[in-house]
Amino acid sequence: MKKKFGIIGILTILLIASLFWYLHRSPRQEEKPVMASKQVLYWYDPMHPEQHFDKPGKSPYMNMDLVPKYAGEEKDAGIRINPSVLQNLGVRLAKVERIPLSTEIEVSGLIGFDERGVAIVQSRANGFVEKAFGLAPGDVIRKGDAIVMLSLPEWTAAENEFLAAQNDPSLTEAARERMRLAGIPGNYMREIEKRKKAFPGFVLRSPVSGVIQSLDIREGMSVSPGQTLVRINGLSKVWLDAAVPQSMSSDVHAGDRVEAEILPGEKISGKVESVIPVMSESSRSLKVRISLPNPDLKLRPGASSQVKIGHSGGGTALAIPTEAIIRTGKRALVMVSDGSGHFTPVEVATGQEIGDRTVILSGLNEDQEIASSGQFLIDSEANLSGVMARSLPEKAAKHNHIDEADATIVKLSGNEVTLKHGPFKSFDMPAMTMAYALASPEVANGLRAGDRVHVRLRKHGEDFIVDEMKRATP
Repeated sequence: MKKKFGIIGILTILLIASLFWYLHRSPRQEEKPVMASKQVLYWYDPMHPEQHFDKPGKSPYMNMDLVPKYAGEEKDAGIRINPSVLQNLGVRLAKVERIPLSTEIEVSGLIGFDERGVAIVQSRANGFVEKAFGLAPGDVIRKGDAIVMLSLPEWTAAENEFLAAQNDPSLTEAARERMRLAGIPGNYMREIEKRKKAFPGFVLRSPVSGVIQSLDIREGMSVSPGQTLVRINGLSKVWLDAAVPQSMSSDVHAGDRVEAEILPGEKISGKVESVIPVMSESSRSLKVRISLPNPDLKLRPGASSQVKIGHSGGGTALAIPTEAIIRTGKRALVMVSDGSGHFTPVEVATGQEIGDRTVILSGLNEDQEIASSGQFLIDSEANLSGVMARSLPEKAAKHNHIDEADATIVKLSGNEVTLKHGPFKSFDMPAMTMAYALASPEVANGLRAGDRVHVRLRKHGEDFIVDEMKRATP
């Protein structure tokens, strides 16, 4: 029995000794190799990598353990992703390209009659309707088709007087002049002189091919001089009226290219014919008129259409696909690739959208490659890794922006324009007369001194550059 307790005692003593050694062993044996290879620069919360801590602990944001950032993993070094992972994620790359500066807006439109192709048939004398030819509003008629036969006593009297004066040359010309003043058409006068007989009634014919808009005639009704009997709208051309919101009205001009889709799958190209200078009070939109040919009568007044209106403002700018931009609310980021699976988040200053691309004012260089899809997954990985986005230089972030104002061109000289303009509020610039550099000579194409224009001014560093000048809407 004593022997048994002796063995247990010995084992107990050995266990206590082992535990004592474990608790009091030197930590350098395990920690030294790690610390020798990696030096901790700071600790951070992966959900808020911009905040650095000088010691480990719990995050004040998410109550999770802080993660160390080691030397050699600089904040703007980016992240590297295996090419096979990129392929599985469906990441596509796009290049930063230089494109012509232009605007394209998409609005709705409505087809209507070409009001310049309207024909009105009126009575030129007192009389009554002797015969109607069974027409009704909405009927399509051709040029020369009979509309109505009128009985006009005044015309009949003038005809008989002309026929009676045929034997007296001195009276013939006077009688012919009376017929002309009464409104008898020249073809009737020639026919009367040829057949030597007055017409019992006069047939009014359509002067154009088109559709009858109104028809105010009934057999037996009386007519008077100047009374409108028929209104006909031509169909060889139609108007497409597009409603442009007030905020985009300065981007539309006469002559701008237009692409309209009225019938499914069929697109029609045209140009803006005119910009109506009156803003709609109810919809706060500007009416833009587009004239379209309609030889086969497929374009029907009353039909709606989606309209794309494009305007080239001259000059060029760097641009990337709009889908490649990660907007955080305070800034815009893109993921720049070096072509080997290494991505760096970079802050950019964005400008106007042109189609499916966005102008980049600062932050990128031409021909750089960026992620145009899957960038949100890459950004999430960068955040978890504590990678900070490369910020814009302070000057670029503060000064690379644009403003617009109305102005009058005082002088044009090469790559410089002198403007008498209103205030550029975002630049704290009051109304004044001043000379500015043009982004390119094409910006002033078609303009001259004295023209009223709408100016888009860009501040680059300490310089002001005119990117666009458009003739102002009257």
